[in-house]
Amino acid sequence: MSVSEEKLSAQERAELLRIARRAIKEKLEGRAWNPEKSSTERLARVQGAFVTLHEEGQLRGCIGYIVGIKPLYLTIAEMARAAAFSDPRFMPFGPQEFDKIDIEITVLSPLQKIDNPEIVEVGKHGLVVRQGPYQGVLLPQVPVEEGWDRETFLSHTCMKAGLPQDCWKEKETELFCFSGEVFGEKAK
Repeated sequence: MSVSEEKLSAQERAELLRIARRAIKEKLEGRAWNPEKSSTERLARVQGAFVTLHEEGQLRGCIGYIVGIKPLYLTIAEMARAAAFSDPRFMPFGPQEFDKIDIEITVLSPLQKIDNPEIVEVGKHGLVVRQGPYQGVLLPQVPVEEGWDRETFLSHTCMKAGLPQDCWKEKETELFCFSGEVFGEKAK
């Protein structure tokens, strides 16, 4: 079940957090983000990632790519802006919020299709549930933060997809898991 992924260094994590914050700030200031070349080869790898924003401990935006389509550093900048200004669950960011947010990044391993839900480990895996045109995703940290067990995690991922909560038991439902390297500005 393990996908061996090279972990980011402390410097690479710090650089991604700076990129995310700068991308949001420049958008607030009406400037186009002009990316510099990544400082390491690792940050230029194509990899899926999510950017989550919290304001005073509450979710304020979360958007990402489940699979990699761009170099990681570009994905982080784009997803930071999307989380701040395009998450349909929230109003777009205002300048007064910039200093109140904490940025969290989750860098994803490749998706792995699973046939047995018993494989899912709360705190280690994120989930993708697909059935027809419906898809739901929850990051690995969500069930830990919510205090969910495996079955509750599976059920909430189904509901996130707009499906019945027990659809994960149906044979036409596809389940995928992934791991995530989670880090942020706020100490946990």
